[in-house]
Amino acid sequence: MSDLRTVNHPVVDPDDIGYNTSNNPSFEQILEARMTRRGLLRGSFALMAASVLGVGLTGCGNDSDTTATTDTGTGTNTGTSGLTLSFNPVAKSIADALSVPAGYTATVLMAVGDPINNSTSTYSNVGTDDAASFQFRFGDHADGMHYFGLNAAGTGLDYSNATRGVLCTNHEVSEDLGFMHAAGPTEYGSASTAARPTTEIDKEVALHGVTVVEIAKSGTTYQVNRASTLNRRITAATEMELTGLARSSDLMVTAHSTAGTNTRGTINNCGNGYTPWGTYLTCEENWAGYFYRREDNAVRTAKEVTAFARYGIKNDTSGRYNWSRPGITDTTDLYRRWNAGVTGASAAADFRNVANTFGWIVEIDPFNPTSIPKKRTTMGRFAHEACFPAKPVAGKPVVFYMGDDSQNEYVYKFVSDAVWSASDANAGASAGDKYLNAGKLYVAKFNADGTGTWELLSMSNSKVASYTTYSFSGEADVVINARLAADAVGATKMDRPEWGAINPVNGEVYLTLTNNSSRGSAANRALDAANPRYYTDQKGTTSTSQGNVNGHIIRWKETGGDHTATTFNWDIYLFGAQADADSNINISGLTIENDFSSPDGLWFSQVTPGLLWVQTDDGAYTDVTNCMMLAALPSTMGDGNTVNVVNKAVPSNTNADQTVATRVGSKASNTSLRRFLVGPKGCEITGITETPDGKAIFVNIQHPGEGSKSVTDPTQFTSHWPKGGSARPQSATVVITRNDGGKVAV
Repeated sequence: MSDLRTVNHPVVDPDDIGYNTSNNPSFEQILEARMTRRGLLRGSFALMAASVLGVGLTGCGNDSDTTATTDTGTGTNTGTSGLTLSFNPVAKSIADALSVPAGYTATVLMAVGDPINNSTSTYSNVGTDDAASFQFRFGDHADGMHYFGLNAAGTGLDYSNATRGVLCTNHEVSEDLGFMHAAGPTEYGSASTAARPTTEIDKEVALHGVTVVEIAKSGTTYQVNRASTLNRRITAATEMELTGLARSSDLMVTAHSTAGTNTRGTINNCGNGYTPWGTYLTCEENWAGYFYRREDNAVRTAKEVTAFARYGIKNDTSGRYNWSRPGITDTTDLYRRWNAGVTGASAAADFRNVANTFGWIVEIDPFNPTSIPKKRTTMGRFAHEACFPAKPVAGKPVVFYMGDDSQNEYVYKFVSDAVWSASDANAGASAGDKYLNAGKLYVAKFNADGTGTWELLSMSNSKVASYTTYSFSGEADVVINARLAADAVGATKMDRPEWGAINPVNGEVYLTLTNNSSRGSAANRALDAANPRYYTDQKGTTSTSQGNVNGHIIRWKETGGDHTATTFNWDIYLFGAQADADSNINISGLTIENDFSSPDGLWFSQVTPGLLWVQTDDGAYTDVTNCMMLAALPSTMGDGNTVNVVNKAVPSNTNADQTVATRVGSKASNTSLRRFLVGPKGCEITGITETPDGKAIFVNIQHPGEGSKSVTDPTQFTSHWPKGGSARPQSATVVITRNDGGKVAV
């Protein structure tokens, strides 16, 4: 059978497409001048056995990659917390299996299609399940998630309950290949104008969004309580309320809500967050490609065309899934709302503004199953990857950090107008109205001297008010088109800002920059404007990618340790690389026990302060290992030694080699960075949360089997995880525990 990814739906990772044509400085330009001042983490460790969950076995002994980087550091550092990692590193693996350390057990909690109530049938996993049932099944592509302890009455939050809780899980997309359909999806490539069956669309729509379920400890692991009244699915068809600055704006008016106060659905739910008042935040990431807009730009205003271009809403495709084409007789907003073209006499008669109602942070009350999710527009509209809170301080505003996950995009911060009161710690979504509907949105500018500033995105900032590329009509327009406002103030372009986390030990903020293939190309970034690593990546014997292929992690500390500050200091924490790469690429001195590529998920334990988890979403190193998760104990910002890194000119450029002075972190002990988990074939490791006792963690295994060539021929599947045999692969949430009942990792 032909590859449906090519024939029916050409898939290009939206994260790898950049829409930033501003002249703002790139992070690489600034980083070159900065690297003599800040440090990186490194280390080398012994490699030992792992236990395995899946359809293959990982044997004991050394990894097949026997080339290790010599550690030339001069000191030791076990991190700021004094913790020591207690597990033996897991070997790299390309087996179709989930590997965890010896002494640990990983159990599947939920897989795509599993019922969340007792009235829905067991999932067939062959594509024959009734479309209506998917409103009560675990969604696809599980991503960010969070555990909320449940009180004794089963109605609210108990921060300390580790045996009974509510788990909220994002679902980024529905499987592009179409494993939820018996023979894959009806053709829906961008050139098609044919109608799609509504039953197919209904399945795909329902597989997006968020799953909320009650879980409870049963023996040594956890199970879903399918009888709980808290269980529900929030999908791409669920009613949503628009709140904050953009509520009731003319730019939010649609036929669904002529007052501009509501919309329907949440999509591409990738990273996540949570609030100090006990609610869940889901992030709408690559939402722009879902909308059909096959029209001439001449029918739109110049401002609309500028905004469409900046967010990647094209007029030459029919949407990622073509959900707007169920048939010519459709008159409901379930399907035609995906058509963002001008089809009626006014905005109130069609969905020309519908894309403006997506790209937000969405707040969900996990303890109120009848509540309507709220899109918090004051926090800005872009490709949200995560929304992570600083520790609240009584009498101070509440602060959240956010990344915009596309090439050359920005880092944002939201600071509430209202100041924190501990009395709101269990107030639910009403507290969200208080803290998230009014506040200040900032974007980061990283300076060459190691300092940084947070630039205000508001009409009160003259750079925004006088921007000539796009004339903002008011504060609602600023948050709706936050990317353009960030361009206006000269924010620093970054290499795909994704997940972030705050070290509870010292308040330092960490953010993953997954990769950027445009770096170093003649058309985008000349080598002399580089990050300390512009290089050609070797995958086996083939040169496959150029630029910042393996990504890195940055960190910063706000002035005075105050997260509301508008200035900060920053450095580089860690560079991804394979262990046997040239030392000018493997700057952090990674070894076979901890080398990785493309950091994505990032999370500090709140139970074990100082313990950091790093997850990967990689395509560059997959000939050597599947995606993974590592445990780390970071040192403090600013420690390290200066070395000279020689960058070889990118072949497509005419630039000469360039030497950049770089500071590399002091030698790490064997408690500083270790590979904890390796996933099955084709997967991404993403999403992590923990129970309040630190004795169980939950991790998502997303899209195992990516790259499969057929949905009907098992020999063409690249993975059969988690069921094994000839089964279709499934995204799933696993729970990981120590066999001795102790805390995970330490």
